[in-house]
Amino acid sequence: SRFMVCTMSGASSKLALFLCGCYVVALGVHAREHCVAGHHEAEYYMAAVFEHQSILSPDPLALTNRKQALELMNQNLDIYEQQVMAAAQKGVQIIVFPEDGIHGFNFTRTSIYPFLDFMPSPQLVRWNPCLEPHRFNDTEVLQRLSCMAIKGEMFLVANLGTKQPCHSNDPGCPNDGRYQFNTNVVFSSNGTLVDRYRKHNLYFEAAFDSPLKVDLITFDTPFAGKFGIFTCFDILFFFPAVSLLRDSEVKHIVYPTAWMNQLPLLAAIEIQKAFAVAFGVSVLAANIHHPSLGMTGSGIHTPRKSFLYHDMENPKGHLIIAQVAKNPQSLIGTENATGKGDPSHSKFLKILSGDPYCEKDAQEVHCDGATTWNMNAPPIFHSEMMYDNFTLVPVWGKEGYLQVCSNGLCCYLLYKRPTLSQELYALGVFDGLHTVHGTYYIQVCALVKCGGLGFDTCGQEITEATGIFEFHLWGNFSTSYIFPLFLTSGMTLEIPDQLGWENDHYFLRKSGLSSGLVTAALYGRLYERD
Repeated sequence: SRFMVCTMSGASSKLALFLCGCYVVALGVHAREHCVAGHHEAEYYMAAVFEHQSILSPDPLALTNRKQALELMNQNLDIYEQQVMAAAQKGVQIIVFPEDGIHGFNFTRTSIYPFLDFMPSPQLVRWNPCLEPHRFNDTEVLQRLSCMAIKGEMFLVANLGTKQPCHSNDPGCPNDGRYQFNTNVVFSSNGTLVDRYRKHNLYFEAAFDSPLKVDLITFDTPFAGKFGIFTCFDILFFFPAVSLLRDSEVKHIVYPTAWMNQLPLLAAIEIQKAFAVAFGVSVLAANIHHPSLGMTGSGIHTPRKSFLYHDMENPKGHLIIAQVAKNPQSLIGTENATGKGDPSHSKFLKILSGDPYCEKDAQEVHCDGATTWNMNAPPIFHSEMMYDNFTLVPVWGKEGYLQVCSNGLCCYLLYKRPTLSQELYALGVFDGLHTVHGTYYIQVCALVKCGGLGFDTCGQEITEATGIFEFHLWGNFSTSYIFPLFLTSGMTLEIPDQLGWENDHYFLRKSGLSSGLVTAALYGRLYERD
């Protein structure tokens, strides 16, 4: 049966700075629809993610009781149920809801307590909360989710707060005698609790504990094989996100998140897509929708395609429905047909092979060992990007070859521009420990549009750009975990023409941008140096 999928994306200009869910700072967006026609075939399944504007507690620090907590949570669950029924009409087989969507955020350990469900271990107990509601106390939220899965006849993934009593002889047991976890649950289409994942990498969440041992959770589905699951900030760390993918059967990730956008490198849709591309998997990402807190950006991403929603203007939530390939096709190491005789690619390969390289004039490239290409090398400068001190060079002129290094990492850019725009672009490098809002070691090569024409504006948050580039971006990374971030004007995502290793350097190549370049970056993670 033929059907249509409509998704929304786009961008404008409200800047907000706030700290709470998963990342910091936001940028705005006007919705724009693109519709994709498709066919139902056996090699696809139907998925949905819901970006939910949650009804929040007016005072999350205030002490309340279970009855009041359930009244609030049931308002959010009513919206979930409407979305499940809308998705069921379209034949959806799995739906994902966001982190914090049912209970909200900014609680203390004590004030969140009435919002927590008791959570038996699915490894020890086979349980269908909808059909066995009286088996455990304080499981009203789990019961409703289980009944929704039955009603919609679909797998359902949601996030809630859970509690687990512990004994004083347990060395990790908190003083109040219970663990409190930020928990994702998975229900099958018959309402059975299939599994749960307790968030490992908490993002300044005082109300929750991190489990003593990382949950590495995968679950099987009859329609698309094996899925992995993790939450929000986890995406930047080895455990559990990367370690799950050591299982080659895991081809799909479900990802509830409450992510605050931070440009130019870590907007929600940007990192979701980068993860899909880096590992050759599908990512079903559901973000919370609170534009005033900079929280928006959800998507159903495969390495080669994205159905996304990012809207800083519209106060409403949004349901994305898409047909997803059961076996996503990797981008890495593949080459599109235009690559073979591309002169810029031959030039790139020549540079990498160590040939002396110099530009005498714009028409022709002459190589001559005696002269170097950059007689008038552009000035090197420093600017803060994402709270890190990047080393940068300006990207001037209609074409060129640039290099910039920091610590052990050197980044290179070979580029051509059909026309020059009244904008400043820069090539930046950072190789070091990131220490603000989390501590983790990164190696980054980034081509970014600056906020203005001054060097000190490079690294600022922008969403609109007009600069068109045809380029190769590469670096001598000392990690194999590299996330390609690729954002164009109006919060749209671009797909690289080619990605992969060449002569111990990792590269990204693109020609034919559909709109102005905001960010093209290779974001490397050195987990062992965290």
